[in-house]
Amino acid sequence: MLGAIIGDVVGSRFEFHNTDQYNFELFTQENSYTDDTICTIAIADAINTGADYGSKLHEWCRKYPNPMGSYGGRFAQWVASDTPKPYESFGNGSAMRVSPVAWAFDELDDVLREAERTAIPTHNHPEGIRGAQAVAHAIHLARKTKNKSDIIITTDCKYYPMFQCKQYYAGVFDETCQGTVPVCMKIIEASTSFEDAIRRAISWGGDSDTIGAIVGSIAEALYGVPSHISHEVFNRLPSDMLEVIATFYKRLNEKSYE
Repeated sequence: MLGAIIGDVVGSRFEFHNTDQYNFELFTQENSYTDDTICTIAIADAINTGADYGSKLHEWCRKYPNPMGSYGGRFAQWVASDTPKPYESFGNGSAMRVSPVAWAFDELDDVLREAERTAIPTHNHPEGIRGAQAVAHAIHLARKTKNKSDIIITTDCKYYPMFQCKQYYAGVFDETCQGTVPVCMKIIEASTSFEDAIRRAISWGGDSDTIGAIVGSIAEALYGVPSHISHEVFNRLPSDMLEVIATFYKRLNEKSYE
C-alpha cells in the first residue's frame, strides 16, 4: 500500500507536465498527494474498521475535495452526490487504489473477491474490475514468490493476453485500466529495485501519478520500500492519513506473528 502512495506523490508534479528523464529529482516542494493516495487510504481505512469500501471512498474524498490534480469528472460527480451509484467506469482509478486488499488478505480467492468489491462502488464495468484484480493478483504474487516472471506470465494468461497485442508508447495519456495496467506490468518486468521501478514509471510519461501508484504498489511487494523514500512521503501527508497507514501496517505485523 505504501508503495502506491509513494508512486503517487513522486508522480504528482508530472501528471500534466511529463518528464522523460530517468534521473529526475524524486522530491521537491511541488510534490504532494493526489486522489490516488486519498482513495488508497480510504480502502485501507475500510479494512482497518470493517466499513464498506464505497462508504469510505465517499467519506475520504469528501473530506479532501480538492486534491492536487483534482478528481476526474465522473468520479467528482460521484463524490458530490448524496446517493452515489456505480457508473460503469473502466478508468484506472480502480487499479490504483486496490493495493491494501492484496496485503490484508492472504488467500488469492479472498484477494480477488475483495479487489472486485473495491472496484464496484464506481468502476463496475468488467474492465474496471479486471484492472483492480490484475493489480491485486500481481501484488499477491510478488508477496508470495518475489518473482517477476510469475507476475508477467499470470498477467498475460489471465488478464491481458499478450498484453492485448497492443503497442504501448511512452508519453501517451491513457486513463483506462486496459491502457494503463499492461504498461505498469511492462515497467515492473524491466525494473531492478523499488526506486528504479518508480523512476521508470514516472519517466514513461502519460498519467504519471497513477502509473507511479500502480507500479509502486507492486514494487513494494517485490523489493520493499527504502526508508529514506518513505520518510520523505510521510512528511507530505496529513496526520489522519498517517494514522490509517500506521494502523494498517500494525495489523499486518500482528497478523504475521499469529
